[in-house]
Amino acid sequence: MEKESQLGGFQGNVQKIATFPYKGTEDNDLEALIQEVTQNEKIKVYTGAKVDKTIGGPGVFEATISQNGTTAAHRIGAIVLAAGWQPYDPDKLDEKLGFGASPNVITNVMFEESFNGGKIGRPSDGKDVTNVAFLQCAGQRDPDHLPYCSSMCCVTALKQALQIKAQNVDANVFVVYKEMRTPGQSEDLYLKAQEEGITFIRCQSPEVKVSDESLAVEAEDELLGEAVLMENLDMVVLATGMVPVTAFGMDITQEEKKKDEEEAKKGEEDLDDIPLDVIRRSELLNLEYRQGPELPALRYDFPDSHFICFPYESRRTGIYPAGCVRRPMGIATAQEDAAGAVMKAIQCIELTSNGAAVHPRSGDMTFPEFAMQRCTQCKRCTVECPFGAINEDEEANPLPQITRCRRCGVCMGACPERIISFKNYSVQMIGAMIKAINVPEEDEEKPRILVLACENDAYAALDMAGINRMKYNAWIRVIPLRCLGSMNLVWIADSLSKGIDGIILLGCKHGDDYQCHFVKGSELADIRLSKVSETLDRLALESERVRFETVSIIDYDRLPAVLDEFAETIDEVGPNPFKGW
Repeated sequence: MEKESQLGGFQGNVQKIATFPYKGTEDNDLEALIQEVTQNEKIKVYTGAKVDKTIGGPGVFEATISQNGTTAAHRIGAIVLAAGWQPYDPDKLDEKLGFGASPNVITNVMFEESFNGGKIGRPSDGKDVTNVAFLQCAGQRDPDHLPYCSSMCCVTALKQALQIKAQNVDANVFVVYKEMRTPGQSEDLYLKAQEEGITFIRCQSPEVKVSDESLAVEAEDELLGEAVLMENLDMVVLATGMVPVTAFGMDITQEEKKKDEEEAKKGEEDLDDIPLDVIRRSELLNLEYRQGPELPALRYDFPDSHFICFPYESRRTGIYPAGCVRRPMGIATAQEDAAGAVMKAIQCIELTSNGAAVHPRSGDMTFPEFAMQRCTQCKRCTVECPFGAINEDEEANPLPQITRCRRCGVCMGACPERIISFKNYSVQMIGAMIKAINVPEEDEEKPRILVLACENDAYAALDMAGINRMKYNAWIRVIPLRCLGSMNLVWIADSLSKGIDGIILLGCKHGDDYQCHFVKGSELADIRLSKVSETLDRLALESERVRFETVSIIDYDRLPAVLDEFAETIDEVGPNPFKGW
């Protein structure tokens, strides 16, 4: 499904491309690829179309597509979101970069759009260009604009500079850069540009100088240690960055964006409202999910799920971002990215058709069961589910969509009435394991410490400590959890009432660069634990008896010290006064 009148996206504006083996530029044969798609009888193509709504989940998605006043509905197994990117608004750039001060100061995107298939000329009058400067990182890697690197701008500048050299071998072409980033074999393109006589100047903060009759760039050359003035320039090209089309508020004012952010934050704090995980202005999928119509995003509004473990996987099961909507990238990388997303989509369809979870508990045949007769419509399960697997009806009753579920059990930990369970994982089962722990009398043996460990990182880290013959306190008893977010507070109460002296929760790290396999499970556990501490204080039980620690699998070497230090704390605090009750 393509929203434009023809396939190809931004690549339709590109005449020359730089791809492997990166020995120069070559023609962009986009038409051949379009023909390969449109002539494939297994592919149904919609152009000039829009997704009106998407309902269901993996294996049972149904998308309603509108095109030229008509609509069509399709049953879909999985979705690949390759919605692309948009250029950063150059009007927001610093004045010293000169955009808007002269028609001959353009962006890398404007370069492609202006000279596609034609002669490269001075933008103001079309005359031949003999002196051109490319300024890299225009607004990029800048906390006031785009904090990240768009990864393809250096290669694009090299390609465009070589196009100018190919047109006029005597042209003076300058590339002013902070750092040249040409990973892998694209380094060959950098060497090619040097061979062609392109001049490279390293400078962190160049300045464009515009007067009525001239255009110049002043740069402090870090390698020469002196200022360099490039005068009589015919054109300056600014390397603005790539922004995903999912970017928050790209079409709204900063005031509107701030207001939406405040509303989203308010919704997260007040469970009586119906908050959205992320408020979106773009209309791509129009999901009929209680958690919002579009995909939640990571930093900088890229709708990915996990930096390390789950490439291509969004936080909506069965929907796989690919290409520049997932992260900035060039053509060759985007082709590889598309193949990866499609493989994930195929895996999703196969597993879902067998009734199994996709990941990270791949192959898990269980699913959450709801004892609805005891539901109080508190909305906690729908609010806290990281994957939008639970909708609500008009009376706020949860409506689970099983194929979206990743079997983390966060909903089980969220439910204050304990009405949610799995056939092989429930509040009662973990409670029974806690009650089966042998707790000696105060005068018989040393204390008992319960460790509730996330099975993804924390339990694996304990395994690694064991494999490496590392020792930790013998008072420890470990129970693995699917995710620390599945922790129900009743387990803390059961443990303390049984006489267990201390409880330590081992969960994945969370924060901006989070590692939780279920997105926010350990963060939710940390929030719940803050409420436990208040309860302990009211009961005159020391809050030090319950602790939360974040750990990744590579932290196994520090785990014994963490456990030993907690054991020392419990020894100082003394026995649980509920022993023997």
